[in-house]
Amino acid sequence: MPTQKKQSAVRAPQLAALDEPEHWLGPTELLDLGDAKVRMRARSLTQLSKTDREKALAIYGFVKRIPFAKTFKLRLRTPRQVIEAGRGDALDKVGLLLALLRIVDIPARIRWMQLPGEMLRGLISHMSSAARPVVEIYVGGKWLATDTYIFDASYMAAARQRLAEQGWECGYGIHRDGSQIWNGVQDAFLVGEATAQANLWRGNEALFEDPVAFVHSEAWRNTHPAISSTVHWNIMVPAMGKVIRELREEAVSGAPVPRRSS
Repeated sequence: MPTQKKQSAVRAPQLAALDEPEHWLGPTELLDLGDAKVRMRARSLTQLSKTDREKALAIYGFVKRIPFAKTFKLRLRTPRQVIEAGRGDALDKVGLLLALLRIVDIPARIRWMQLPGEMLRGLISHMSSAARPVVEIYVGGKWLATDTYIFDASYMAAARQRLAEQGWECGYGIHRDGSQIWNGVQDAFLVGEATAQANLWRGNEALFEDPVAFVHSEAWRNTHPAISSTVHWNIMVPAMGKVIRELREEAVSGAPVPRRSS
């Protein structure tokens, strides 16, 4: 997990500036908006788009299709590294999403969601809560929020099937009544509107310019107090990776993969 230099949540600008979409267009140490490969990808994805909404949806669709995966890492990946890896977790994917949107002049930022632990059962055990980076995208004159970029279609299909089999309302990072995709017109949440609104944090302290600021925040430290971020998350990688592989096998075969009870 991250070892990059600590950044403030919002670079400590004048508080009024946080309400201006233009504040959320710039590069950061992690998000190199001048990277040729990332810029080329942003342009190729949006070359046929006529509006900002069409551009945002084209970029969102690309990031969503990247397979969700948990891997060992000692620092956050740059957008270029995520493209080259061809897979990623929520922090990998949100960083790439922010970079691609900002390159085509669409403001984007992260908002903190304190996800109830029950939403993660089956995927992560014994967690009372966990942080989720919700992306907010400025289109149509307003901020629209979604976390549906995190899971690709194969993962979503298998996770929904698991919930049905086990009779759970939620688990594997989603709610059975949650949204699967974002339409570029309104908010959309994997965990459902009610859960999202109850657990999204409000105010300037809940806004972050990139994944580095997100994981170096006071909120992150309070959510993961027991051990260092690197140790904490890398210890969980094998178990989470096994569940994710089983879900993908089920999505392909259509048959349940033998597993231990959660």
